[in-house]
Amino acid sequence: MPPADRLRWLRRSVAVALVLALTAACSSDGSGDEQAGDDATETETVTASDAEDRAYYILPPGNYGGLPTTDDSLDQLPLYDGLTPLRGDVTDADIDELFLPMDFEPIGETTPLDVGRDGATVVYDEYGVAHIEGETREDLAFGAGYVSVRDRGLLLDFGRGPARAAVADVPGIDAFSLVTSAQEFIPSEAAEQLVRDQVDLLVETYGEEGEEIVAEMQAYADGANAYYEANPDGTERAPFTVEDVVATTAFIGSIFGAGGGGEAANAEFLSTLENRLGPDRGRQAWEDLLQTDDPEAPTTLEERFDYGTFTGGDVVGSVAIDEGSIISLDPREPAPGAAPLVEGEQAAYRVDAAGDPPDRQASNWLTVAPEASAEGTTLGVMGPQLGYFYPEIVMQVHLSGPGIEAQGAAVPGLAMYLLIGRTQDYAWSLTSAGLDVRDVFAEQLCEPDGSEPTRESGSYLFEGECTPFEQFEAGTLGGTPIRYPVSVHGPVIGTATVDGQPVALTRQRSTFGRDGLNLAALKSMTEGDAGTAEEFWDSASRFGFTFNWGYVNREEIGYFASGRLPVRAEGLDRRLPTWGTGEYEWQGFLEPDQHPHAAGHPDDRLVNWNNQSAPGFMHSDTELYGSVHRVENFDQWPDPVTLADVVSVMNRAATEDVRASLWPVVSEVLQGGDAPSDLAGQAVDILDGWVSDDAPLLDADEDGSYDEAGALLLDELWPAIERAALDPVFGDILDAGIALRGIDGESVVDKDLRTLLGQDVEGPFQLAYCGEGDLDACRTDLWAAIDARVDELAGERGPDPTTWLGEARRATFTPGLIPDDFRATNRPTYQQLLELAPR
Repeated sequence: MPPADRLRWLRRSVAVALVLALTAACSSDGSGDEQAGDDATETETVTASDAEDRAYYILPPGNYGGLPTTDDSLDQLPLYDGLTPLRGDVTDADIDELFLPMDFEPIGETTPLDVGRDGATVVYDEYGVAHIEGETREDLAFGAGYVSVRDRGLLLDFGRGPARAAVADVPGIDAFSLVTSAQEFIPSEAAEQLVRDQVDLLVETYGEEGEEIVAEMQAYADGANAYYEANPDGTERAPFTVEDVVATTAFIGSIFGAGGGGEAANAEFLSTLENRLGPDRGRQAWEDLLQTDDPEAPTTLEERFDYGTFTGGDVVGSVAIDEGSIISLDPREPAPGAAPLVEGEQAAYRVDAAGDPPDRQASNWLTVAPEASAEGTTLGVMGPQLGYFYPEIVMQVHLSGPGIEAQGAAVPGLAMYLLIGRTQDYAWSLTSAGLDVRDVFAEQLCEPDGSEPTRESGSYLFEGECTPFEQFEAGTLGGTPIRYPVSVHGPVIGTATVDGQPVALTRQRSTFGRDGLNLAALKSMTEGDAGTAEEFWDSASRFGFTFNWGYVNREEIGYFASGRLPVRAEGLDRRLPTWGTGEYEWQGFLEPDQHPHAAGHPDDRLVNWNNQSAPGFMHSDTELYGSVHRVENFDQWPDPVTLADVVSVMNRAATEDVRASLWPVVSEVLQGGDAPSDLAGQAVDILDGWVSDDAPLLDADEDGSYDEAGALLLDELWPAIERAALDPVFGDILDAGIALRGIDGESVVDKDLRTLLGQDVEGPFQLAYCGEGDLDACRTDLWAAIDARVDELAGERGPDPTTWLGEARRATFTPGLIPDDFRATNRPTYQQLLELAPR
C-alpha cells in the first residue's frame, strides 16, 4: 500500500474511532482512562476544524541500517528521489505519495518485536520505523536502546571509539572520518575519564533532572546490551554504557555543532597578503575578504544582535603569524618542530590541525506563520543535511511514554530523546550555525632556565610563570599511540612564529568537558516542554552546541541560535589568534537573550540555510558571509502559502545553481559591450535563459546528462570569470597556489561588479578588483575569459553550445556498503513537513 493510500486509510480509521469514542462518551458518566479522553478531545478538535494537522517525514535510503540489507533499507529512496524532478510544482497529492505519514501511528502492516522487558513494547511498521512505548521512562529508554542496536548496530560498533576522539578534541583527527573509514580508535583510561566526568557533571548541573537523564541513559544502555545478549553474533565487544551515550553526544556536536578555530590560518593569510601586496593594500584586501558584518548578507532575522569582530579598545591581544611559519601537529607522522617536546618525547603525529576544523553544512528549514498561511495554520519544511550514508547517522522513531509523545529523527547512541522531530503541538529542526565556540591561542614558548626558546620548548608563559605543557595520552589509532601536549587552553595543534619568535598554537573549545549537558535540551524538547516560543528559547538555550533552531507550534514560528558563546577580553580581533599569556582569557558567556532569537518575522516567514543569523552577529572566524548566499534561492513565495507551496520553494532551490542570483550582474556587465565572438555571445544568451528559468541542475529523464546546457556552461565558465575578475589584485597570489580565505568568490565578484555598474551598494569594498575599478577594462577581461573557454569547449564538444549537456551528478551512500545512487539534490537528508492547525 503506497503512503498516500495508507494515510487515507488511517484518516478513515481515525474518523470511525471518533464516532465510537463520542458514542461511548455520550452514554457514559465521564469516567475512564484519562489518556483516552485526551486523545478523543484532540481528534474532535482536529476533525471539527476547517484545517487539520498534517505531518510527514522521509529518510533515504530507508530506516534500517544493517547488513545484509532488507526491504526497509532501501524503500524510502524512490520516494526521496521522486520529489527531485518536480522542482517547484509540488502538489498535496505528491506529498502524500512521496513522504511517509508522521502522525504517531504505524504505517500499514505491523510487526511486533519482543525486547525481553515487561513494560517496553516495540512495533515496527511497513517502512521499518519503530514505534516504542514504555510504561515508565526507563522502559521507553530500554526499548530505544534495543531498537538502536537492531537498526544501527553497525554504526554503533564503528562509532564508539571515534566518539571518544571527539570528546578529547584530538588534534588533527576528524572523528567522523574515523567512523566512515572504519578505523579503530581505542581510547586511553585518561580519555575515558573525560567521559565519566561528564556523567557526574550532568547531576551536578541539573540535580534531579540530571539524575533522570543518567537513569534513562542507563536504561538505554541496558536495552542495547539486551539486544546483544539476545542476538549473539560472535563479536567480542564491551558492554554499552552511559559513557557511550555521552560520547555519542560529543560526536554529533563535533560534526555539526561547533564553529571557529581557524584564526591561525587567517593570521598567516594576513601576513601573506601584506607581504605580497604591501602592508596597506594587503590589509585592505584581507578586510574585504574577511568581513564579518556585510550589510548585504542575507540574514534569518532583521533585528540586530551585537556580537562583533572587535572586543573593545585597541587591538593589542591578537597575533599576526609569519607567512609560511605554521607547522601543524599530525597524529600519524613525525614532523620536527610541530609541537613542543614534553618529558623528552615528541608528539609523533601531524595533520593540518592548525587549519580550519572540519564542518558540514547544507541543512535548511522554512517556516510560515498562520498570518501568511492559506489555512491559517503554521507550516514547516525542515531537516538537516547529514550527508548520505549507509547506515544513516539518524533513524526515524516514535517514542511514547510518561510525559513523551514524540516522533522524528533520533541519533543512534542517544535515541531515548529526539534530535529533530515533533510532539503533538510543536515541531523543531536544526541547521549548523558555525558560531564561535573555539579560539586559537598563541602560547609564548619559554625555557625554565631563561634560555632562548625554540619550537620544541616544553613550556609556555602563563600569568608570568614558565609553565610546562602536559602530555595527554589519548589512546591508539590503528595500534599507534596518540599523544600530544596540552596547555591550559587546550590541545596543541601546531607551532608557528610571530615576528620570528616561536609560539605553540592551541585550540580552546567552550563546550569541552560539557558535551553531555546538551542532552537536557533534547530531553526538554522531546518531553513537550517547549509549547510556546519563550519555552522553546529556554530549551534551545541549554544546547551548548552551535545550531540554528527552527520551530513551529500551532500559533507561531520561532528561532534561536544556540551555542556556549564566550565573552572575550578587550583588545582582540576575533578573526586572529589570541595571546595565551593569561591577559586575554574568556570573561564569561553570552546570556540567552543576547543570542539571536525571535517569535515570528515581519514577513511571517523564517528561513535558514546555514546563513547568517542576524545583522551585527559575527558567527565565527571561519563562518563569514557576503552578499551572495544560497538562502536567496528560497524565493517566489505565493500569497497566501500552502504546505505544498513551501515544499515547492524548498525543492526548486534544491536543484537550482547557487550562483543563479549572481549571474544577472555578470550579464549586465557583459551586455554593455559586444561579444568577441558569436560563440561567446551564444553561450551568454543560453545562460541568461537558463537562469531566468531558475538555473535547474536536473536530469529529469535520468539519461545521465543535465537537461539544459546552462548547467555545464556555468560550471565551465565560472572559474574563468571569477579569475578574470580577481586577477588584477590576486593574480600573483593565485598563481603561487595560495587559496583565498573569507567570503566566497561569488560574493566578491557580485559586490565588485555592482559597484562598477554604479548600483547602490551597502558596505562597499576597500579595493576595486575587476578591471582595477575600470568598467570597460573589466568587461573586456570577462569577455576574453569567456571567449577562451568556450573556444576550448567547442573543440571538445562541437560547435553548437546548446548540445553541451554536462554529466548529471549522482549521489551515493558512504562508505560504499550499498551500490544504490540517485539524482543529486541540495536538500536535507532527513526531512519533515508540518502543518499544525490552531486549537
